[in-house]
Amino acid sequence: MKKIILSLSALWLSVSVWGQDPYAPVLEQIEQNSTTLRALQESMKAQKLSNKTGLTPENPEVEFGYLWGSPTGIGNRQDVNVSQSFDFPTVYAHKNKLSDLQNNSVEYEYKSQRMELLLSAKTTCIELVYYNGLHDLYSRLLDNARQIAESYEKMQATGDANRLDYNKAMINYTNMENEIKRIAIERNRLLSELTVLNGGIPVSFDTKEFGTPALPPDFESWYTAAEEGNPALQYLKSQVEVSNKQVQLSRSSNLPKFSIGYAGEFLAEEKFQGVAVGMSIPLWENKNQVKQAKAAAIASQQMEQDAKMQYYNRLKSLYEQSSQLQENIARYNTVLNQNNNEELLFKAYNSGELSLLDYLLEIEYFFDAYDNRLQAERDLELALASLNAYQL
Repeated sequence: MKKIILSLSALWLSVSVWGQDPYAPVLEQIEQNSTTLRALQESMKAQKLSNKTGLTPENPEVEFGYLWGSPTGIGNRQDVNVSQSFDFPTVYAHKNKLSDLQNNSVEYEYKSQRMELLLSAKTTCIELVYYNGLHDLYSRLLDNARQIAESYEKMQATGDANRLDYNKAMINYTNMENEIKRIAIERNRLLSELTVLNGGIPVSFDTKEFGTPALPPDFESWYTAAEEGNPALQYLKSQVEVSNKQVQLSRSSNLPKFSIGYAGEFLAEEKFQGVAVGMSIPLWENKNQVKQAKAAAIASQQMEQDAKMQYYNRLKSLYEQSSQLQENIARYNTVLNQNNNEELLFKAYNSGELSLLDYLLEIEYFFDAYDNRLQAERDLELALASLNAYQL
Protein backbone atom coordinates (compact mmCIF):
# COMPACT_ATOMS: atom_id res chain seq x y z
CA MET A 1 0.00 0.00 0.00
CA LYS A 2 2.86 2.36 0.87
CA LYS A 3 4.50 1.68 -2.50
CA ILE A 4 1.24 2.54 -4.25
CA ILE A 5 1.01 5.85 -2.37
CA LEU A 6 4.62 6.70 -3.23
CA SER A 7 4.09 5.83 -6.88
CA LEU A 8 0.96 7.97 -7.05
CA SER A 9 2.81 10.81 -5.33
CA ALA A 10 5.66 10.62 -7.84
CA LEU A 11 3.20 10.44 -10.74
CA TRP A 12 1.25 13.39 -9.36
CA LEU A 13 4.40 15.48 -9.15
CA SER A 14 5.46 14.51 -12.65
CA VAL A 15 2.13 15.57 -14.11
CA SER A 16 1.42 18.64 -11.98
CA VAL A 17 4.91 20.14 -12.00
CA TRP A 18 6.88 18.95 -15.01
CA GLY A 19 3.95 18.59 -17.36
CA GLN A 20 3.60 22.40 -17.35
CA ASP A 21 7.23 23.36 -16.86
CA PRO A 22 8.09 26.35 -19.09
CA TYR A 23 11.74 26.13 -18.06
CA ALA A 24 12.39 22.67 -19.53
CA PRO A 25 13.52 23.86 -23.01
CA VAL A 26 16.14 26.17 -21.49
CA LEU A 27 17.37 23.50 -19.07
CA GLU A 28 17.65 21.00 -21.93
CA GLN A 29 19.80 23.48 -23.87
CA ILE A 30 22.05 24.07 -20.88
CA GLU A 31 22.47 20.37 -20.19
CA GLN A 32 23.50 19.88 -23.81
CA ASN A 33 25.81 22.91 -24.13
CA SER A 34 27.25 23.42 -20.64
CA THR A 35 31.04 23.32 -20.66
CA THR A 36 30.93 22.87 -16.89
CA LEU A 37 28.94 19.66 -17.20
CA ARG A 38 31.26 18.37 -19.91
CA ALA A 39 34.25 19.03 -17.67
CA LEU A 40 32.53 17.26 -14.78
CA GLN A 41 31.74 14.29 -17.03
CA GLU A 42 35.38 13.96 -18.08
CA SER A 43 36.46 14.28 -14.46
CA MET A 44 34.01 11.51 -13.54
CA LYS A 45 35.45 9.24 -16.24
CA ALA A 46 38.99 9.89 -15.03
CA GLN A 47 38.02 9.19 -11.42
CA LYS A 48 36.33 5.94 -12.40
CA LEU A 49 39.46 4.79 -14.20
CA SER A 50 41.52 5.76 -11.17
CA ASN A 51 39.25 3.69 -8.93
CA LYS A 52 39.84 0.67 -11.17
CA THR A 53 43.62 1.06 -10.91
CA GLY A 54 45.73 -1.02 -8.51
CA LEU A 55 43.31 -3.93 -8.17
CA THR A 56 45.74 -6.57 -9.45
CA PRO A 57 48.86 -8.06 -7.85
CA GLU A 58 52.14 -6.20 -8.11
CA ASN A 59 54.32 -6.68 -11.19
CA PRO A 60 56.64 -9.71 -11.11
CA GLU A 61 60.30 -9.05 -10.36
CA VAL A 62 63.22 -10.49 -12.30
CA GLU A 63 66.81 -10.27 -11.04
CA PHE A 64 69.98 -11.36 -12.76
CA GLY A 65 73.43 -11.26 -11.22
CA TYR A 66 76.81 -11.98 -12.82
CA LEU A 67 79.63 -12.25 -10.28
CA TRP A 68 83.30 -12.54 -11.26
CA GLY A 69 85.28 -15.00 -9.17
CA SER A 70 88.56 -14.28 -7.50
CA PRO A 71 90.99 -15.90 -7.87
CA THR A 72 90.07 -16.52 -11.49
CA GLY A 73 90.45 -20.23 -11.11
CA ILE A 74 87.22 -20.63 -9.18
CA GLY A 75 85.15 -19.34 -12.11
CA ASN A 76 82.21 -16.96 -12.25
CA ARG A 77 78.74 -17.21 -10.77
CA GLN A 78 75.35 -16.32 -12.24
CA ASP A 79 72.25 -15.69 -10.13
CA VAL A 80 68.69 -15.66 -11.48
CA ASN A 81 65.63 -14.78 -9.39
CA VAL A 82 62.02 -14.47 -10.60
CA SER A 83 59.35 -13.69 -7.99
CA GLN A 84 55.71 -12.68 -7.75
CA SER A 85 54.29 -11.15 -4.58
CA PHE A 86 50.59 -10.91 -3.78
CA ASP A 87 48.27 -9.95 -0.97
CA PHE A 88 45.98 -12.28 0.89
CA PRO A 89 43.24 -13.34 -1.60
CA THR A 90 40.40 -11.59 0.27
CA VAL A 91 42.18 -8.26 -0.27
CA TYR A 92 41.53 -8.40 -4.02
CA ALA A 93 37.87 -9.26 -3.51
CA HIS A 94 37.43 -6.28 -1.19
CA LYS A 95 39.39 -3.99 -3.52
CA ASN A 96 37.18 -4.87 -6.50
CA LYS A 97 33.99 -4.37 -4.50
CA LEU A 98 35.36 -1.11 -3.10
CA SER A 99 36.15 0.20 -6.59
CA ASP A 100 32.57 -0.56 -7.69
CA LEU A 101 31.19 1.32 -4.69
CA GLN A 102 33.56 4.23 -5.33
CA ASN A 103 32.41 4.44 -8.95
CA ASN A 104 28.78 4.50 -7.82
CA SER A 105 29.69 7.30 -5.45
CA VAL A 106 31.41 9.23 -8.25
CA GLU A 107 28.25 8.96 -10.38
CA TYR A 108 26.07 10.28 -7.55
CA GLU A 109 28.53 13.11 -7.02
CA TYR A 110 28.25 14.08 -10.69
CA LYS A 111 24.45 13.85 -10.58
CA SER A 112 24.45 16.08 -7.50
CA GLN A 113 26.66 18.66 -9.24
CA ARG A 114 24.44 18.49 -12.33
CA MET A 115 21.34 19.01 -10.18
CA GLU A 116 22.88 22.09 -8.54
CA LEU A 117 23.82 23.58 -11.92
CA LEU A 118 20.37 23.01 -13.41
CA LEU A 119 18.72 24.34 -10.24
CA SER A 120 20.84 27.48 -10.56
CA ALA A 121 19.69 27.82 -14.17
CA LYS A 122 16.05 27.30 -13.20
CA THR A 123 16.16 29.90 -10.41
CA THR A 124 17.69 32.33 -12.91
CA CYS A 125 14.79 31.65 -15.29
CA ILE A 126 12.31 32.23 -12.47
CA GLU A 127 13.92 35.59 -11.71
CA LEU A 128 13.67 36.40 -15.42
CA VAL A 129 9.94 35.69 -15.44
CA TYR A 130 9.56 38.12 -12.55
CA TYR A 131 11.48 40.89 -14.32
CA ASN A 132 9.72 40.18 -17.62
CA GLY A 133 6.40 40.62 -15.81
CA LEU A 134 7.62 43.84 -14.21
CA HIS A 135 8.79 45.10 -17.59
CA ASP A 136 5.35 44.43 -19.05
CA LEU A 137 3.67 46.34 -16.20
CA TYR A 138 6.07 49.29 -16.30
CA SER A 139 5.77 49.50 -20.08
CA ARG A 140 2.04 50.15 -19.70
CA LEU A 141 2.61 52.62 -16.87
CA LEU A 142 5.37 54.34 -18.86
CA ASP A 143 3.03 54.81 -21.80
CA ASN A 144 0.46 56.44 -19.51
CA ALA A 145 3.15 58.58 -17.85
CA ARG A 146 4.42 59.72 -21.25
CA GLN A 147 0.96 60.81 -22.34
CA ILE A 148 0.47 62.70 -19.08
CA ALA A 149 3.89 64.38 -19.33
CA GLU A 150 3.30 65.43 -22.94
CA SER A 151 -0.11 66.79 -21.99
CA TYR A 152 1.33 68.85 -19.14
CA GLU A 153 4.13 70.14 -21.35
CA LYS A 154 1.53 71.52 -23.74
CA MET A 155 -0.54 72.97 -20.90
CA GLN A 156 2.58 74.46 -19.35
CA ALA A 157 3.42 76.13 -22.64
CA THR A 158 -0.06 77.68 -22.87
CA GLY A 159 -0.19 78.55 -19.18
CA ASP A 160 -3.05 76.16 -18.43
CA ALA A 161 -1.08 74.08 -15.88
CA ASN A 162 0.53 75.11 -12.63
CA ARG A 163 4.16 74.37 -11.97
CA LEU A 164 3.52 71.84 -9.19
CA ASP A 165 1.37 69.56 -11.37
CA TYR A 166 3.85 69.87 -14.21
CA ASN A 167 6.68 68.81 -11.90
CA LYS A 168 4.65 65.83 -10.64
CA ALA A 169 4.01 64.67 -14.19
CA MET A 170 7.65 64.98 -15.21
CA ILE A 171 8.93 63.26 -12.05
CA ASN A 172 6.46 60.41 -12.55
CA TYR A 173 7.58 60.01 -16.17
CA THR A 174 11.27 60.10 -15.20
CA ASN A 175 10.71 57.52 -12.46
CA MET A 176 9.00 55.18 -14.91
CA GLU A 177 11.79 55.59 -17.46
CA ASN A 178 14.48 54.88 -14.88
CA GLU A 179 12.61 51.87 -13.54
CA ILE A 180 12.33 50.44 -17.06
CA LYS A 181 16.09 50.91 -17.48
CA ARG A 182 16.78 49.24 -14.12
CA ILE A 183 14.61 46.29 -15.08
CA ALA A 184 16.40 46.03 -18.43
CA ILE A 185 19.76 45.91 -16.63
CA GLU A 186 18.53 43.09 -14.38
CA ARG A 187 17.11 41.16 -17.34
CA ASN A 188 20.38 41.47 -19.26
CA ARG A 189 22.32 40.34 -16.19
CA LEU A 190 20.15 37.26 -15.80
CA LEU A 191 20.34 36.45 -19.51
CA SER A 192 24.14 36.76 -19.28
CA GLU A 193 24.13 34.25 -16.41
CA LEU A 194 22.12 31.83 -18.55
CA THR A 195 24.54 32.37 -21.44
CA VAL A 196 27.46 31.42 -19.19
CA LEU A 197 25.62 28.31 -17.99
CA ASN A 198 24.80 27.48 -21.62
CA GLY A 199 28.44 27.30 -22.64
CA GLY A 200 28.58 30.85 -24.01
CA ILE A 201 25.58 30.39 -26.32
CA PRO A 202 22.93 33.15 -25.88
CA VAL A 203 19.59 32.05 -24.46
CA SER A 204 16.20 33.54 -25.26
CA PHE A 205 13.59 33.46 -22.52
CA ASP A 206 10.69 35.93 -22.61
CA THR A 207 8.06 34.21 -20.46
CA LYS A 208 6.39 36.88 -18.34
CA GLU A 209 3.71 35.00 -16.42
CA PHE A 210 4.01 32.30 -13.81
CA GLY A 211 1.90 29.18 -14.03
CA THR A 212 -0.36 27.77 -11.34
CA PRO A 213 1.69 24.99 -9.72
CA ALA A 214 0.17 22.86 -7.00
CA LEU A 215 1.65 21.26 -3.91
CA PRO A 216 1.39 17.52 -3.23
CA PRO A 217 -1.44 16.80 -0.79
CA ASP A 218 0.71 14.81 1.63
CA PHE A 219 4.20 16.01 2.53
CA GLU A 220 5.43 12.86 4.28
CA SER A 221 4.77 10.43 1.43
CA TRP A 222 6.12 12.96 -1.07
CA TYR A 223 9.25 13.48 1.04
CA THR A 224 10.04 9.76 1.00
CA ALA A 225 10.20 9.87 -2.79
CA ALA A 226 12.25 13.07 -2.68
CA GLU A 227 14.78 11.59 -0.25
CA GLU A 228 15.20 8.45 -2.34
CA GLY A 229 15.65 10.47 -5.53
CA ASN A 230 18.00 13.16 -4.23
CA PRO A 231 21.49 12.47 -5.67
CA ALA A 232 23.22 14.50 -2.95
CA LEU A 233 21.77 12.22 -0.26
CA GLN A 234 22.48 9.17 -2.39
CA TYR A 235 26.08 10.33 -2.64
CA LEU A 236 26.39 10.49 1.15
CA LYS A 237 24.74 7.07 1.44
CA SER A 238 27.25 5.67 -1.05
CA GLN A 239 30.08 7.21 0.96
CA VAL A 240 28.88 5.26 4.00
CA GLU A 241 29.01 2.06 1.94
CA VAL A 242 32.50 2.97 0.74
CA SER A 243 33.65 3.60 4.32
CA ASN A 244 32.24 0.29 5.56
CA LYS A 245 33.96 -1.59 2.75
CA GLN A 246 37.18 0.29 3.55
CA VAL A 247 37.00 -1.14 7.08
CA GLN A 248 36.82 -4.66 5.66
CA LEU A 249 39.72 -3.94 3.31
CA SER A 250 41.80 -2.59 6.20
CA ARG A 251 41.23 -5.78 8.17
CA SER A 252 42.27 -7.91 5.20
CA SER A 253 45.35 -5.75 4.65
CA ASN A 254 46.59 -6.82 8.08
CA LEU A 255 46.82 -10.42 6.91
CA PRO A 256 50.19 -11.76 5.68
CA LYS A 257 51.43 -11.10 2.15
CA PHE A 258 53.02 -13.89 0.13
CA SER A 259 55.64 -14.23 -2.57
CA ILE A 260 56.58 -17.17 -4.73
CA GLY A 261 59.16 -17.53 -7.43
CA TYR A 262 62.14 -19.24 -9.00
CA ALA A 263 65.73 -18.93 -7.76
CA GLY A 264 68.83 -20.20 -9.53
CA GLU A 265 72.58 -20.08 -8.84
CA PHE A 266 74.93 -21.24 -11.57
CA LEU A 267 78.67 -21.93 -11.06
CA ALA A 268 81.28 -23.20 -13.46
CA GLU A 269 80.72 -26.84 -12.56
CA GLU A 270 77.67 -26.64 -10.30
CA LYS A 271 74.19 -25.21 -10.38
CA PHE A 272 71.47 -24.73 -7.80
CA GLN A 273 67.85 -23.95 -8.66
CA GLY A 274 64.46 -24.26 -7.08
CA VAL A 275 61.40 -22.54 -5.67
CA ALA A 276 61.52 -19.54 -3.35
CA VAL A 277 58.55 -18.82 -1.08
CA GLY A 278 58.16 -15.87 1.27
CA MET A 279 55.62 -14.43 3.68
CA SER A 280 55.45 -11.04 5.37
CA ILE A 281 54.81 -10.76 9.08
CA PRO A 282 52.22 -8.00 9.72
CA LEU A 283 53.59 -6.27 12.78
CA TRP A 284 53.55 -2.47 12.49
CA GLU A 285 53.14 -1.34 8.86
CA ASN A 286 49.33 -0.97 9.07
CA LYS A 287 49.11 0.02 12.72
CA ASN A 288 45.91 2.02 13.48
CA GLN A 289 44.68 1.57 9.90
CA VAL A 290 41.57 -0.33 10.98
CA LYS A 291 40.84 2.19 13.75
CA GLN A 292 41.14 5.04 11.25
CA ALA A 293 38.81 3.27 8.80
CA LYS A 294 36.23 2.66 11.54
CA ALA A 295 36.38 6.31 12.62
CA ALA A 296 35.90 7.42 9.01
CA ALA A 297 32.91 5.08 8.66
CA ILE A 298 31.28 6.51 11.79
CA ALA A 299 31.90 10.04 10.52
CA SER A 300 30.27 9.18 7.16
CA GLN A 301 27.21 7.75 8.90
CA GLN A 302 26.81 10.84 11.07
CA MET A 303 27.23 13.12 8.06
CA GLU A 304 24.50 11.22 6.22
CA GLN A 305 22.13 11.41 9.19
CA ASP A 306 22.82 15.12 9.63
CA ALA A 307 22.27 15.80 5.92
CA LYS A 308 18.96 13.91 5.96
CA MET A 309 17.80 15.84 9.02
CA GLN A 310 18.72 19.18 7.44
CA TYR A 311 17.15 18.20 4.11
CA TYR A 312 13.89 17.15 5.78
CA ASN A 313 13.61 20.33 7.85
CA ARG A 314 14.49 22.55 4.89
CA LEU A 315 11.91 20.91 2.63
CA LYS A 316 9.30 20.96 5.39
CA SER A 317 9.89 24.69 5.80
CA LEU A 318 9.70 25.23 2.03
CA TYR A 319 6.50 23.18 1.86
CA GLU A 320 4.84 25.27 4.58
CA GLN A 321 6.14 28.47 2.99
CA SER A 322 4.73 27.39 -0.38
CA SER A 323 1.35 26.64 1.17
CA GLN A 324 1.19 30.13 2.69
CA LEU A 325 2.32 31.74 -0.56
CA GLN A 326 -0.43 29.93 -2.45
CA GLU A 327 -3.00 31.40 -0.09
CA ASN A 328 -1.52 34.89 -0.51
CA ILE A 329 -1.55 34.58 -4.30
CA ALA A 330 -5.17 33.40 -4.28
CA ARG A 331 -6.18 36.48 -2.26
CA TYR A 332 -4.27 38.79 -4.61
CA ASN A 333 -5.91 37.16 -7.62
CA THR A 334 -9.36 37.67 -6.15
CA VAL A 335 -8.70 41.33 -5.37
CA LEU A 336 -7.02 42.16 -8.68
CA ASN A 337 -9.59 40.31 -10.78
CA GLN A 338 -12.42 42.15 -9.06
CA ASN A 339 -10.69 45.52 -8.88
CA ASN A 340 -8.46 45.84 -11.95
CA ASN A 341 -8.77 49.60 -12.26
CA GLU A 342 -5.69 50.40 -14.31
CA GLU A 343 -7.57 51.39 -17.49
CA LEU A 344 -10.49 52.89 -15.57
CA LEU A 345 -8.15 55.13 -13.57
CA PHE A 346 -6.46 56.44 -16.70
CA LYS A 347 -9.83 57.10 -18.35
CA ALA A 348 -11.04 58.87 -15.20
CA TYR A 349 -7.94 61.04 -15.21
CA ASN A 350 -8.29 61.90 -18.92
CA SER A 351 -11.95 62.81 -18.43
CA GLY A 352 -11.10 65.10 -15.51
CA GLU A 353 -12.75 62.97 -12.84
CA LEU A 354 -9.38 62.51 -11.08
CA SER A 355 -6.65 65.01 -10.42
CA LEU A 356 -3.07 64.10 -11.30
CA LEU A 357 -2.23 63.55 -7.63
CA ASP A 358 -5.25 61.31 -7.09
CA TYR A 359 -4.43 59.32 -10.22
CA LEU A 360 -0.82 58.79 -9.13
CA LEU A 361 -1.90 57.67 -5.66
CA GLU A 362 -4.54 55.28 -6.99
CA ILE A 363 -2.26 53.76 -9.61
CA GLU A 364 0.40 53.27 -6.93
CA TYR A 365 -2.05 51.15 -4.90
CA PHE A 366 -2.73 49.01 -7.96
CA PHE A 367 0.96 48.69 -8.79
CA ASP A 368 1.88 47.68 -5.23
CA ALA A 369 -0.74 44.92 -5.25
CA TYR A 370 0.37 43.69 -8.68
CA ASP A 371 4.06 43.75 -7.72
CA ASN A 372 3.35 41.98 -4.41
CA ARG A 373 1.48 39.24 -6.25
CA LEU A 374 4.30 38.91 -8.76
CA GLN A 375 6.82 38.65 -5.92
CA ALA A 376 4.70 36.02 -4.19
CA GLU A 377 4.45 34.02 -7.42
CA ARG A 378 8.22 34.27 -7.86
CA ASP A 379 8.88 33.15 -4.29
CA LEU A 380 6.48 30.23 -4.74
CA GLU A 381 8.25 29.16 -7.94
CA LEU A 382 11.64 29.40 -6.21
CA ALA A 383 10.42 27.31 -3.29
CA LEU A 384 8.93 24.69 -5.60
CA ALA A 385 12.13 24.62 -7.65
CA SER A 386 14.08 23.70 -4.52
CA LEU A 387 11.43 21.19 -3.44
CA ASN A 388 11.53 19.42 -6.78
CA ALA A 389 15.24 19.83 -7.53
CA TYR A 390 15.75 16.07 -7.23
CA GLN A 391 13.67 15.64 -10.41
CA LEU A 392 16.04 17.73 -12.54
